[in-house]
Amino acid sequence: MCRNAARSAGHVYGTLPSMGRYLIEPFDRSDRYATERYQGAAGRNWWTCDPTLRLLMRRHLGDGFAWAEPHLDRLGALMGGLVAECAEETDRNPPRLEKYDKWGRDVSEVVMPPSFQTARRALMDDNFTSPSFAGQARANGANPDALAAAWTYLLDQADIGMGCALGTGGDMVVQLAEKHAPQDVRDRVREIFANGFYSGEAAQMFTERTGGSDLAALEAAAVPAGEDSWLLSGFKWFASNANGSAFVVLARLPEGAVAPFLVLWERRDGTRNGVRIRRLKDKLGTRSVASGEVEFADAEAFLLAGPGSGAGLGTMMKLTNASRLGVAMMGVGVARRALVESICYARAREAFGRPLIDQPLMRRKLAELIVEVEAAQALVFDAQVGPRLRLAPALIKLRAARLGVTAASDAIEVHGGNGYIEQWPVARLLRDAQVNPIWEGGDNILCLDVRRAMVKEQAHLPFLDRLRAAATSGLVQARIDDLAKAISAWAALEPVVAEARLYPLAQFMADVYAAALLEEQATWGLDDGRKAVVARLYAETHLADQGPLRGIDRAGEELESFDVLLEGAVAL
Repeated sequence: MCRNAARSAGHVYGTLPSMGRYLIEPFDRSDRYATERYQGAAGRNWWTCDPTLRLLMRRHLGDGFAWAEPHLDRLGALMGGLVAECAEETDRNPPRLEKYDKWGRDVSEVVMPPSFQTARRALMDDNFTSPSFAGQARANGANPDALAAAWTYLLDQADIGMGCALGTGGDMVVQLAEKHAPQDVRDRVREIFANGFYSGEAAQMFTERTGGSDLAALEAAAVPAGEDSWLLSGFKWFASNANGSAFVVLARLPEGAVAPFLVLWERRDGTRNGVRIRRLKDKLGTRSVASGEVEFADAEAFLLAGPGSGAGLGTMMKLTNASRLGVAMMGVGVARRALVESICYARAREAFGRPLIDQPLMRRKLAELIVEVEAAQALVFDAQVGPRLRLAPALIKLRAARLGVTAASDAIEVHGGNGYIEQWPVARLLRDAQVNPIWEGGDNILCLDVRRAMVKEQAHLPFLDRLRAAATSGLVQARIDDLAKAISAWAALEPVVAEARLYPLAQFMADVYAAALLEEQATWGLDDGRKAVVARLYAETHLADQGPLRGIDRAGEELESFDVLLEGAVAL
């Protein structure tokens, strides 16, 4: 047979230096490289393809679910379509700084790319966090907190940078201004955030070159400039959302105490305030939020605290905990997107004669991702919609922010070399996810907050009560008792050792917390027993004694139940 005839028959001949001709068996090349087989999450409706979100909304919306479902369906199409598409374009063409105008005057104008503006307009037109939408939801029997959580969860799958750009500290600005700002300034803040916390482009400016957590090293300072205003000067090293309209800025009072101040882009008289952006940061990820170095030069500011009370700082720290839940939601959003991208790719990609998703090791990995994502999802949504626990924000951010990083890394591995290429979606996920463990306090800062909550507020007592109310299995109930003993043992340690042990203690808390909430979800009876499988797999991985064989001899329930896990996780 001649070479051309062999090619026409689907065979390929070649020549190697050390051997004669070799023959590759026939294959259908058009099928192997059919690009339509490799559709990922983008372009899909993220509401209809997410059974776990639908379960949560059925539970938390109750009778209002029927009214809310068309809104959620429209939102799912928006997030998976336009917003996801714009996120990729903004990542390639991020914001830029116009430092000076044509006359050399410092205008410090951040120019946002058209893709960002397009996505922002669409999001504000369908803003589940706005007061008007919340009113409609209540009138139709739907919990607006649950719908706001769904809105941010879906947005964070598309672009956590956009979530930061819209939501960085808006609630903090509004609540502190309502409590402490002069009436005319309060009215201006209300106008800026008339369409909800996510509409005004707020910013928190705490971090200086000395760091973000050590308030004793803070150098920015404010001096009185009248009956109700101050002049603030200083330099903030890392300010997310530098192009915001309203900023909460930490600065030192003349007597040395630290307090939060409100700084607006314009002064009361309408002139430009003393706010200068030195440069925008060249960041690893989250390029859709303009992070920069901001200098305040006698900027008009308003004290967000009662005279000498320190109440403003205390209130700010409480609102920071709320922001930590927002960052935790970003971690869950990235993890969910990574899971969907992994499943889409594993279904399309073939290796060793069959799809990746049919191979045992890949099934084990995907089953693990499904369980971990749903555990973190349970934590975040319970904190957003359920009881308010003082320990929850730190523990949930500790777990969910880190999961975003590991899940994105897993998604790259599932994609192989393609995952490492920026034209595929998962490289950006990993770049974006890496900021979540940093925003609103790293792991060590979160652990110190856990200690503060336990020592000063006895916050572990209602926390343990919540776990006991949620758990149903003997294993999880026993681990709650063990956790209570661990907390008592930790309290008796020498202080330096106790601080070092905070991290494993917090991880133990997060493990038991998630296991208990998954078991509670299994009692809802909304998914034909699937959530009980998820709860059991999570508890076996995180809480069960693995024995001397480290669980290798354990029955393969994750493989036996894989189709059930998959069907209830992603509907494609």
